[in-house]
Amino acid sequence: MAETGRDFSGPRLRIARAFNGLTQSELAREVAVTHQFIANLENNRKQPSGILAQALGDALGFEVSFFYGSSLDEFKESECNFRSRLTTPVSARTQAMAYGTLLGELLSFAAEHVELPPLQIPEIDARSPEEIERAAERCRMEWGLGLDVPITNMARLTESIAGVPIATFRDMTNKVDAFSRRGSVNVVILNEKAPSRCRFDLAHECAHLALHRRKETGTRETEAQADHFAAALLLPRSGFVREFPRSLYAIWDALFRLKDRWRVSIAALLHRASELGLIDAIQYRRLYKQLSARNWLRNEPREFEMERPEIIPLTFDALQDQCGLSSTQVAAYLFWKPRTLERITGITIQHEPKHPATKANLVFLKDHQKTV
Repeated sequence: MAETGRDFSGPRLRIARAFNGLTQSELAREVAVTHQFIANLENNRKQPSGILAQALGDALGFEVSFFYGSSLDEFKESECNFRSRLTTPVSARTQAMAYGTLLGELLSFAAEHVELPPLQIPEIDARSPEEIERAAERCRMEWGLGLDVPITNMARLTESIAGVPIATFRDMTNKVDAFSRRGSVNVVILNEKAPSRCRFDLAHECAHLALHRRKETGTRETEAQADHFAAALLLPRSGFVREFPRSLYAIWDALFRLKDRWRVSIAALLHRASELGLIDAIQYRRLYKQLSARNWLRNEPREFEMERPEIIPLTFDALQDQCGLSSTQVAAYLFWKPRTLERITGITIQHEPKHPATKANLVFLKDHQKTV
């Protein structure tokens, strides 16, 4: 039934609809009203009946009370970093931002109960290639990595050291490779692909958070800067120059050994080698053409195990163990149906806890995390 004494929130309906990838017309057909009526609801020009509010919740995966809540911290385009912003469909960006908005609501709720790692990405003004190299080196040093060793786990570095939670799209748009948001809640959201590419995507998004916190992104210039930073972060020049083979004899064996050690794709290794002058333009083009001919640009051999996000699973463990909050209760607090919580987090809904919940207990997630 409708909430007594509270107004229906049009923006919350719009976010829930966008999260599900539905147009206004598609949602209207689902709940047997007109497209114009859905538009009026989203613009706060109409209020739904109790049974219609229930139907909207059932269709979209939310409890009725969700639509009568206060304003959400909505993800805006000006805060988000999308690759190829001009060529990414508006519908895909809208769905991604709705997902991020709901994820942000979950993280804000969790932060009331547990202490999440603080943001530890320096804000750096860097534009030239040399400035970007130094920016990546500065981040490596501030994160305790040094300048000549591989990053063992890029996901763990992003979350537990840099302080940016990671999530993965589930059953959503495949037209957004990855995006990040800088704001009151900072996140990186990925689409699953080859592990080496996911690591590069994470480094790329860290670049945006470091270099472009107050700049519009999605342009050719900012994307090139982020790619350069990501390469310099994952393959620091001092260590990479020392280890890259001086001869192209048996080059593929050497490149795969480097891939195993540095955990980046062969394509990224070749691009970095060209960027640092370790191979010339002709050598780069020949090797890249061979890479393409072997179909390794799409399906590269010798991939390693996927690095999984840890903050969200750890948060749910902490909420259960320290605060007595099950995943079912978390969904209920947010007025999400269980299937929505599972889609956003990948967390399997649990049984009710055996002990009562309390907000007094805090847990420091950094105490639970491993080294990078």
